[in-house]
Amino acid sequence: MAGLTTRSGATRTRQRGVFAALAFLVLLSGSLTCVRCAEPEPRAKPSNILLIVVDDQDLALGGMSPMKKTKALIGDAGATFVNAFTITPLCCPSRSSILTGRYPHNHGVRNNSLSGNCSSSQWQKGPETETFPFYLSKQKYQTFFAGKYLNQYGQKAVGGVGHVPPGWDQWHALVGNSRYYNYTLSVNGKEEIHSDSYEKDYLTDLVLNRSLNFLDNRSPQHPFFLMLCPPAPHSPWTAAPQYQKDFIDVKAPRDGSFDKPGKDKHWLLRQPTNPMLNSTVDFLDNAFRRRWQTLLSVDDLVEVLVKKLDSLKELNDTYIFYTSDNGYHTGQFSLPIDKRQLYEFDIRIPLLVRGPGIKPSQTLQAPVLNIDLAPTLLDISGVNLSSVNVDGQSFLSQMAPSLRNGTARPFFLVEYTGEGSPTGDPSCPKLGPGVSECFPDCVCEDSCNNTYACVRTISSEQNLQYCEFADTESFVEMYNMTTDPYQLENIVKKVDPAVLQAMNQRLIKLQSCEGDSCRDTK
Repeated sequence: MAGLTTRSGATRTRQRGVFAALAFLVLLSGSLTCVRCAEPEPRAKPSNILLIVVDDQDLALGGMSPMKKTKALIGDAGATFVNAFTITPLCCPSRSSILTGRYPHNHGVRNNSLSGNCSSSQWQKGPETETFPFYLSKQKYQTFFAGKYLNQYGQKAVGGVGHVPPGWDQWHALVGNSRYYNYTLSVNGKEEIHSDSYEKDYLTDLVLNRSLNFLDNRSPQHPFFLMLCPPAPHSPWTAAPQYQKDFIDVKAPRDGSFDKPGKDKHWLLRQPTNPMLNSTVDFLDNAFRRRWQTLLSVDDLVEVLVKKLDSLKELNDTYIFYTSDNGYHTGQFSLPIDKRQLYEFDIRIPLLVRGPGIKPSQTLQAPVLNIDLAPTLLDISGVNLSSVNVDGQSFLSQMAPSLRNGTARPFFLVEYTGEGSPTGDPSCPKLGPGVSECFPDCVCEDSCNNTYACVRTISSEQNLQYCEFADTESFVEMYNMTTDPYQLENIVKKVDPAVLQAMNQRLIKLQSCEGDSCRDTK
């Protein structure tokens, strides 16, 4: 009996130990999750994204004035960046920078020609395979494109309309440069020819209507990304019929550098007739009005899309970006109409953003570049930015500090490679081939030696621009943007040599930067 009692006591002791262990595990399970047996939590669906990129819309000359709905529905509902810049003031290299997040010296697109790598075979085999839509598609985004892509897109020599860049589920891309009627589209790799019917063909409205159709037929299980690139306000400035009498009394602004001589500037700014001929002024005033007229259809596009997203109950989970590829000038320094120059009117662009975590009615001062769009969109989608090759940086932290931590850059690069016509140009004598606008007074707007690089600083300590030209003169321009916002006085001969040297060294580093080194704040 004694032995039996001993065994039964040992058994009870072991049982108590087992029960105690089980009780501990039960207690522990109230605060910890069993790693092996628990189902993994599903990853939250990333937010939707809508990116609208217009063509040649300035900021410095009041280009946003016609956009009352856009300012209310995006800017007032989110953030307005007052120091947004393109890193190159020309369509194709700028759009290539938007798509890749890289400076032109890293994506290789120099101008609007095939020889300048605009939608060339080299572009298609290289940088185009690493654009942000490719990464968004890997994140299960449903992707849609409509409108102008790159100026030379669709050329037969580089794949024609059958070439659809990687990353796009739906592709409705304009062949060639901006037009409003009588154009050809690549629709998912098939040719689609359009005529001049407003109801069927007006490109801004077609971009809108096809995006609405995409939204109606998308899968609700996955996020969506739309990139819409209407032609406005690019020439030929063809407004919708209902807007062709708007702004009839509007003229180009006469303040700032309008019709001022290009004193102490690069030769291209010294060669226009000054003051401008009356015929030139009349032409640029008409262009200015018509540009605004074309933007009214874009304003309608924004309104309709915001209402559509609201009706689909997707508005509060969609980031909406509105911007332009470059600025524009109409009479500044007696240059009638174009872009391509280093001055604020050509490099400043509108940028408005609304979306989750962005408080309304924010006006943000920190400089933001168009190469920052790609990393920002990828940041929103959940892509690890250290895994992608970009020169820009996400500005999500500036718009929505609760979502990210980050710092603004104190300086950045603007670079441009001059473009010339192969036959030469009588308005650019002895200076090589050039590019003119004849309307009716030929004025040279660009040349092969209009090739420059600038470093721009915007901070509480400095607001400067320093530029060097790649020409036989090694011409240099420098401006104090605080005291001279219209860049009327080139101070290169007055400034402290130590400041000049510091700007020169900073420019040298930026011109060869890549990736992280482009974001160096020292």
